[in-house]
Amino acid sequence: MRSRTGPIILVILVLAAAAACDSKSTRQSSSPSSTQAQAGAEHEEHHGVAPATNPKQLAAQLEQYFAVHTLLALRQTRSVLTANAAYREAAGHELEEYTGELSEVVGGAYGGAQGDRFKQVWERTTSDVGSYADAVAGKDASARQTARAALLADANAYGSWLAEASKGRAKASDGAAALRTHVQQVMDHADAYAGHDYGRAYRIERDAYEHMFAAGTSLAKAGETPKAAATLDAPSEKLRAAFAMLLGEHMQLIIDAQRATFAGAAEFNAAADQVNANTAALTKGMGAIVGPKKAVEFQSAWAQHVEGLLDYSTAVASNDQAEQALVREKMRGYGARLALYLSDVVRNELPLEPITQALGAHDQHLVDQINAYAAKRYDQAQEMEVDGYGQMLSVANTLVAAIQRTVKPQLPVGGSQTGGGGTARWRR
Repeated sequence: MRSRTGPIILVILVLAAAAACDSKSTRQSSSPSSTQAQAGAEHEEHHGVAPATNPKQLAAQLEQYFAVHTLLALRQTRSVLTANAAYREAAGHELEEYTGELSEVVGGAYGGAQGDRFKQVWERTTSDVGSYADAVAGKDASARQTARAALLADANAYGSWLAEASKGRAKASDGAAALRTHVQQVMDHADAYAGHDYGRAYRIERDAYEHMFAAGTSLAKAGETPKAAATLDAPSEKLRAAFAMLLGEHMQLIIDAQRATFAGAAEFNAAADQVNANTAALTKGMGAIVGPKKAVEFQSAWAQHVEGLLDYSTAVASNDQAEQALVREKMRGYGARLALYLSDVVRNELPLEPITQALGAHDQHLVDQINAYAAKRYDQAQEMEVDGYGQMLSVANTLVAAIQRTVKPQLPVGGSQTGGGGTARWRR
């Protein structure tokens, strides 16, 4: 099992300079006022999807939908293994809705008939994931093998669909291999979690997220002409995808750690390890752009941001309302410090107030989702999760746009080696 974090950091290091060369065109197409509005805007409800009008929009949609669908499926799998029927039902509702919307996105790119066929393949895969989780929970070796065979067949069906839908631009074998990796990760995650190997389970989850985020980009390319697909390999677009993946991952890993607060130290520590790994990756990414000294400043500000969120979930788990109010007030200070840092590194291309508001909205999503989760309002928790993820992608896009307008072509030597250090620990 191999993480994509290393290659992503190299992408950031190499491409940030090249992205600076695109800054003139970026400045013409994206004014400061538009990006500021994007940073502070709430993610609109995900009931219906606006059609993508260009390859970049399509890639962003597919990256988001593939990544979030993966995490929903893995969290539902854990609910099966812990016999949390209420959460399983809520996740099932979200998966059903997300599958419908993902199919709309696919249909917009490949045509309605192909979107319908994709939906059939995806629904069957989702159902077979549930069957595998049931088999593992029931310790039914025969049912487990049956579900495994079905999932591998689903991967082949996806490959066949992709080859036909793309009119041969993508090979069936490549599509099948991509989904085979996905379903194997899902099965490995279930096996590890059932065996209480939480460290492995959460490492697999992070790898699965990154794999399917990249698979979204690949699917977007397959539906375009070679010339249009090549726009997704532009330095500015790769930089956007790298930061979107890592900041979206941050959001999702915090959710895991917050919810694991209710599951005990062993599971919390495993989830927190992945939060820390993401923090290290983000720190290295920032270091590749702004240099080691400024990266250390980022890590310090980001660590406070993470710790505040986890302190809040600890207070919720302890039902300590006074502590919740105190931590929430501290979080506002942490957010202001982080906003000041980000505004400074892009030389005020992101004015302080809008980025402060955007980070405040990010914190509020995470506060609201853990409050809902603790109260067992799982449908609401899921809504906060997906809305918060979309809002975080907007922050990532806005940050990258500002970087493109300000970063120097000559990057500091050794920036990609900066970073490390933990930001999350068990507090109960």
